Amino acid sequence: MPIQLLPASAAAFAPRSAPTVVLSSKVEPWLTQTLKRINRVKRPLNSVPQHLKCLTETLGGAAAIWTLSSLMLPKAPESELRRDPNPLIEGLFNYQLIHIEAYVVHIDMVSQHEVAFKLTSGTIEALIEYHKDIYSVDTSASTWGWPEKEAQLKKIQEEFVQVVNRYVFRTGVRALEGHEEDGAGELLEGRSEDVKSAITNLFLPLLPPPPRIVDVVHPASLIQPSSGSGNWWQPTQALPPPHTTPFDSWRVLPSTPSPTIVTCSDPQPNFGATMGVNDIQLPSPTPSFSQPYCTSSQYYSSPQCSAPIPALPFPSMLAQQCGSSAATMGHGGFAWSYNDFAPQYATTI
Repeated sequence: MPIQLLPASAAAFAPRSAPTVVLSSKVEPWLTQTLKRINRVKRPLNSVPQHLKCLTETLGGAAAIWTLSSLMLPKAPESELRRDPNPLIEGLFNYQLIHIEAYVVHIDMVSQHEVAFKLTSGTIEALIEYHKDIYSVDTSASTWGWPEKEAQLKKIQEEFVQVVNRYVFRTGVRALEGHEEDGAGELLEGRSEDVKSAITNLFLPLLPPPPRIVDVVHPASLIQPSSGSGNWWQPTQALPPPHTTPFDSWRVLPSTPSPTIVTCSDPQPNFGATMGVNDIQLPSPTPSFSQPYCTSSQYYSSPQCSAPIPALPFPSMLAQQCGSSAATMGHGGFAWSYNDFAPQYATTI
C-alpha cells in the first residue's frame, strides 16, 4: 500500500494555508467543467498548470469553507432540558444544530485520487465545548461512582481535544463536483453520512472499571459422606421382624381347590378347632390393624377376610370314595350335602 502523505497544514493545531494540489499529466473532463462553472470571471483552462492555479486560488481563499455534515445535539445536560408536551417547542429549546465545517488541505489525482478536509477552528471549539459541558456531564450521571471516576473523565476530555484537532476526512476526488462559487461547497452522494458517523465515534464512553475477582469460599457441607453405597438410605429406627407362629404346612390351604381325594377312612380335620383366627398372620405390620374381620355363615359363601381361603375338595371327589353319603366337615363351620350339590358338580368319568 503506498504511503499516504499529508501536508503540514493537516497536522493538529496547525494554521490554515493554501492546499497542496497534485494533478496528473491529463486533466479529467469533469474537473474542467466544474472549474468553468464556479468561476465568475472566465479563465483559460487549456493546460495542467492553469487547472492547478485555479484550484489553488479558489480553494485557498478565506471563503472556501465546505459543509461536511450537520449534527443535532442537546443544548444542556439531560437534567436541565425543558419538558413540554409539544415536541416542536421542546426541540426548539433543547437542541441545537452544529455544522461540521472544513477546508481542503490536500488534493491528489495521481496516486490516491482523494481529497482531504481539515475541520475549521470554529467547528473544533464547538465540539470541544459540547463534549466538556454536556456530553461529559450526562456520561458521568449515567455511571456509578468509583474513586478514579473524575480522573478518568478528565483524561477522556483531554484525549477528545487531541483527536478532534487531528481529525482529517478523506474521500474520493470526485467530491470536488460539489464545488460552488468562492471555493465553498458541500459533500454529495451520501458522503455527509460518513462524516457524521466518524464524528460521532470520537465521543468515547466513560467505562467503569471491571469488577474485581473475589475468591468464593464455599461453606462446609452439613451432610456427612456415607461410608458405603449400600447403607446410604437407612431408617433411623429399625423395625422388628414380624413374629411368626409355627404351623403345619398342610393346614394352610391355597385359594384354588386342590384335587386331593379324601377317603372316608381318613379322619376329617376339624377346621374350627385347629385353625383359629389368631393363628392367621397378616403380611403387613400395620399397628392400627388388630384382627381380620371375617363373617362366617352357615352356608357356603366366600369368607370376607384377608386370610387365604382354605381349599376344600369338590363333592364329586368325595362321591368317588364315599358314595352317596354326605361329607361333613367340621362342627363349627359349614356342611356340604352331595344330594344338594351333585347336579351342579357332577362330573363325567
